[in-house]
Amino acid sequence: MSAHSKARGHFAETALGRRKQRTEWMAKCFFGGMAAAMVIPLILIVAYVVIQGAPSLSWEFLTTNPRLGGIRGGLWSALVGTIYIVAISLCVSAPIGVLAAVYLNEYARENWFTRIVNLAVVNLAGVPSIVHGLFGLGAFVYAAGMGKSILSASLTLSIMTLPVIIASTKEALAAVPVSFREACWNVGATRWQTIRRIVLPNSISGILTGVILQVSRTAGETAPVMLTGVATFKAVEGTGLFLYNPFQDQCMALSMHLYYIATQASGAAPSLPYAIATVLLVVVLAVNATAIGMRAWLRSRKKW
Repeated sequence: MSAHSKARGHFAETALGRRKQRTEWMAKCFFGGMAAAMVIPLILIVAYVVIQGAPSLSWEFLTTNPRLGGIRGGLWSALVGTIYIVAISLCVSAPIGVLAAVYLNEYARENWFTRIVNLAVVNLAGVPSIVHGLFGLGAFVYAAGMGKSILSASLTLSIMTLPVIIASTKEALAAVPVSFREACWNVGATRWQTIRRIVLPNSISGILTGVILQVSRTAGETAPVMLTGVATFKAVEGTGLFLYNPFQDQCMALSMHLYYIATQASGAAPSLPYAIATVLLVVVLAVNATAIGMRAWLRSRKKW
């Protein structure tokens, strides 16, 4: 027998190797099936909604205001109201959530107080949205005297989304190696200089993850805004971006408009609820895609 034949026989696949390959193939198929079980229903649902709503979708549908209680016309005022609520909520919750996470991760000592705060953040994330709506109704609408307005609805959603931003920001800050901080301290940098110039720039992509989740949840919530500042129908004039006064006016929102058309309105076209749902999906996906693109760009600039 030649040396080549001996080597080939020596390294020939064994029964144990074949069993391992079969096991690996089965595991790959199993996990691939789990991924498909999540993705395929999502694609089917989105495709069904878009196909059903296609007869009502048009440029005029996007750029005209609702008429006749919302069953005719477009949804421009509802789209603008959603932008108002999401933007104001984001401007309030993002800075507070990030600064709170910076304090908890970088400054606070491990003691009973910080453990209570961390436990409160986790528990707050699990509170149902209708409870947040009742809190906003009592705290902002009545106690603070804001009335039912865009500001009341936005502040309520800010309280609701704070835990997500705080938790994701803490994880992003904790992912920055401690050696980065120690190197800065060794050359005389203060704690705040280290946070501002090293920790935050290297964790900004993770912070944006919490913001993405916040935007998605804010745009789709109905119960909190229904109690604090969103009307089922509000007649407005014009189609600009300044249709509402955030401090005084109630507004329409896509989520509430969809709920009303789908459950209470009579005489609406069968495709109208699906068209509203399609626009809401597109708005959320567009905002998410923008944030994800920015996050990817920031990650590409990392040095580690």
